[in-house]
Amino acid sequence: MIPEELQDRVAAFPFWYHRIELPGGVTTPGMNPLSPDTYGIPEDLTGKRVLDVGAWDGYWTFEALKRGAAEAVAIDDFSDYLGQLETRDRPGWETFDFCREALGHSEDVCRRVERSVYDVSEEELGRFDVVFFFGTLYHLRYPLLALDRLAAICDGTLIVESQIADDYSAFQGGLGKGYPGEQMVMEFFPGDELAGNETNWWAPTLYCLGHMVRAAGFPSVDVWKLVRGTPNKIGHCRGFARGQRG
Repeated sequence: MIPEELQDRVAAFPFWYHRIELPGGVTTPGMNPLSPDTYGIPEDLTGKRVLDVGAWDGYWTFEALKRGAAEAVAIDDFSDYLGQLETRDRPGWETFDFCREALGHSEDVCRRVERSVYDVSEEELGRFDVVFFFGTLYHLRYPLLALDRLAAICDGTLIVESQIADDYSAFQGGLGKGYPGEQMVMEFFPGDELAGNETNWWAPTLYCLGHMVRAAGFPSVDVWKLVRGTPNKIGHCRGFARGQRG
């Protein structure tokens, strides 16, 4: 497919969440991920089976394959519309399938399954060496249940990225008014208090997030923020927890 045709097909989709580099210098116009290097993904995933939870357009699925993964499985249930998108803006797996084709990945090594994280199982998906759980935990009504489900099929590393409450609190004054110390706190949003999105339910502190991952069965956990210092945007108040076992 020539670059001009690729670009036309990219432009035909009403919304892109991810910024994905395609052949011929074509890049999808999404805004995410912010600072990919900060996610702490191993440079070498040779031979690994990787699960990408909440895959959207597939950036991290394709990145896993780029780094040598033997197989990458993407799941999504298409329940997040960012509090503003129309149904037509998330056309199921169409953007994912388009990028997979453009990048030349076969379905054998780049599988996608429409599935809630609560319903993942070894019987259907198998076991994984690495699980990516980005931008999803804080959208879930039952985050600990989701972590338990993922822990049950992960033999190695689980990396979680989430909104955190260290530098932003919807109830304590907004940006710069969070819980900056080692406080075991998790804010609950019964409405659209976080970014006007009714599917944003929770924001744990970074300290709390790390212990949630530990409680799911990962004895070795490290945590870090998306940005150093004080973020100047709500969307930058994000943190990571990486749990490892085995």
